Amino acid sequence: MIKKESSNVMRKIRHTRVRNKIAGTSEVPRLNVFRSNNNIFAQIIDEKQTTLVSSSSVELKINNGGNVEGAKLVGADIAKKAKKAKITKVVFDRGGYLYHGRVKALAEAARENGLEF
Repeated sequence: MIKKESSNVMRKIRHTRVRNKIAGTSEVPRLNVFRSNNNIFAQIIDEKQTTLVSSSSVELKINNGGNVEGAKLVGADIAKKAKKAKITKVVFDRGGYLYHGRVKALAEAARENGLEF
């Protein structure tokens, strides 16, 4: 019988593979995304693994942060906070998730509000 790994284990393998190619610098930090069943989280991280700016559906007290609308609000919020921190360009790190649904909504909302990637 073929043993299938859990989807989260496979996501972590994909994320490791992506992280070998993507690295944030102090000039162009990386925008990392984590999504759970109920919430979505975004962080802007520099090369020293220091979080410069963060936002989440928990922090914004969104009723249902596990949907596309919640992801759009988090994307807009992270872009506004990044502007205040004088960050205009980032590298997008999708965290091993498919660029689809909530991850895509967060990325597009961040772009619409001034982040470049």
